Amino acid sequence: MNFPLGRKLLPGETGPNESLEKQLICPICLEMFTKPVVILPCQHNLCRKCANDVFQASNPLWQSRGSAAVSAGGRFRCPSCRHEVVLDRHGIFGLQRNLLVENIIDIYKQEPVRPKSELQVMCEEHEDEKINIYCLSCETPTCSMCKVFGPHRDCEVAPLQVVYDRQKTELGDRIAMLVAGNDRIQAVITQLEGTGRTIENGRRQKEQLCARFDVLFDVLEQRKKELVECVSREQDSKLGRVRTLIRHHGDHLESTAKLVEAAIQSMEEPQMAVFLQVITDAALGSDVEQTEPGYESMARFVIDADPIVSVLRAINFQTGRWFGCHPGPAPILIWK
Repeated sequence: MNFPLGRKLLPGETGPNESLEKQLICPICLEMFTKPVVILPCQHNLCRKCANDVFQASNPLWQSRGSAAVSAGGRFRCPSCRHEVVLDRHGIFGLQRNLLVENIIDIYKQEPVRPKSELQVMCEEHEDEKINIYCLSCETPTCSMCKVFGPHRDCEVAPLQVVYDRQKTELGDRIAMLVAGNDRIQAVITQLEGTGRTIENGRRQKEQLCARFDVLFDVLEQRKKELVECVSREQDSKLGRVRTLIRHHGDHLESTAKLVEAAIQSMEEPQMAVFLQVITDAALGSDVEQTEPGYESMARFVIDADPIVSVLRAINFQTGRWFGCHPGPAPILIWK
């Protein structure tokens, strides 16, 4: 509904809501926050300039950068709760801005300030009547004539000033609750950011995990080396014996050839004693040493790695929760 303008508004209609204004007052300058507004880790708000003034007062010997009094690093205490605020290398600029409070300040300051010459809103149907009551049934402002003779004669009404004050107070309270709720939201955001940084800083867990597996690799490599050396020793031992027998039997063949030649010559020996001596030497050289059956087999040097492989595949994190790091059911092995 559009209302024509008449005479001046009531003075009480332009008063700010005290609860909202109290939430927007800086505890340092005792004025409404001046942008940019920063939020401290304790969730209290300050003008950035006031925060820097507090920092400079707490650190009188700290040098400022350039012409601006903004220091990098350092610490100071919140003027509201005395919580110690530790600054990083960005200094005051490292504090997070409270954009919600800044937006509320902008909206609050945009509320029109009515000049003294501003006219009262008038009723459309009764041009000489000002809008001075509020129809609670239709939820619309109206005039007294509309209540007595007009369309709102059967409706429940209330003085416009009363409804205005009540609704403006309710709106201010809701805004104040929104500002207060922002502190809680900021606290949750800060906590979540800390959680995110902790999760991202998984280097220590990765290093521990790699170190554990390096120990496993070292154990397996050392054991492999020992077993390979055992096979090599057995192989060298058997090859040494075989080669010794080959040399021995080669010497035996050479001796036998000489005996055969001597035996052939003895066939023509007329002396019986000499003949019998040659035959005796040939009999003494007839013993031949051999390796036992299966001596060449290396089949006993085989390991059954399947149980160990199963155990290695079942290695998992020491936790009661299952994060899907294994396609099968959660293993019960806990490697310490």
